[in-house]
Amino acid sequence: MGELSGALTVLGERPLGRRGQRVTALGLGCAPLGNLYRAIDDESAAAVVDAAWEAGIRFFDTAPLYGNGLSERRVGAALARRPRDEFMLCTKVGRLLREPAAGAELTTIFADAPRLDPAHAYSRDSVLRSIEESLSRLGLDRIDVVHVHDPDDHEHEALTGAFPALIELREQGVISAVGCGMNQWQMLDRFVQRVDLDCVLLAGRYTLLDQSGGEVLLPRCVERGVGVVIGGVFNSGLLADPVANSMFDYGPAPAAMRDRARELVGVCAARGVSIVAAAVQFALRHGAVSSVVVGAQTVAELEMDVGAAVASLPADLWVNF
Repeated sequence: MGELSGALTVLGERPLGRRGQRVTALGLGCAPLGNLYRAIDDESAAAVVDAAWEAGIRFFDTAPLYGNGLSERRVGAALARRPRDEFMLCTKVGRLLREPAAGAELTTIFADAPRLDPAHAYSRDSVLRSIEESLSRLGLDRIDVVHVHDPDDHEHEALTGAFPALIELREQGVISAVGCGMNQWQMLDRFVQRVDLDCVLLAGRYTLLDQSGGEVLLPRCVERGVGVVIGGVFNSGLLADPVANSMFDYGPAPAAMRDRARELVGVCAARGVSIVAAAVQFALRHGAVSSVVVGAQTVAELEMDVGAAVASLPADLWVNF
């Protein structure tokens, strides 16, 4: 990656919660490595992980859902040749990958993914099985951070099954940190108040387009000593390219959102600033944020993300947002 090699030393590491864990300010979100929207091969996925490592990224976020296990296998294989104590690895529980019922119609946003049913499962036994299966796919000896994944319709099960199981594993030293990853901030806020969490992963709700997560959840996390990982800073790509990309939060972008994204691009262009850089650094500026995870399917995309994180932006840019 040439001039970007080691660039993230400028950003350094930040605490993830209050138990001494630390993560790089920029992390690699590995859903794209599970063939998000389009298929890539194993070699391309490995090249992205290698480029992230060369850039200084040491925080990697994956999940069983991402390509029905494909992301975990690729990430694990790429990291297997790296010193295990030099990176933080996050995966998730809440879905078990199982053979679908005969004749079942499965829908997925992951191209050419294995034909498996990622069934929601938040019981204690399901969590233990999920971690065991993730370790097998990853081919690594441990997972550092485990999030309960998208329990939107399973709040009670998460509170009574998944979180207690993960906290028990943390107390036993099996994992280092317990979190929850969601695309909404309201339930995350309830979990922060009720569960001894180390961190949360908030996707799409603290961006230039949608700052709702910053009003209540992020201050609550500061108050409780809970680390915040921000994902989806481009809102599925709309913010990065509102002309060519009409997706917003994994679906067609509403016209109002497309218009607002174009306005933001115009604001940045008037200052000679990349909207991509503004989107990444907007999230990084908040005092609650431990890391921003960005995704890439190519080395060029990864280089763009890293460049955005370290770009020099005008100090008064932020009054526009």
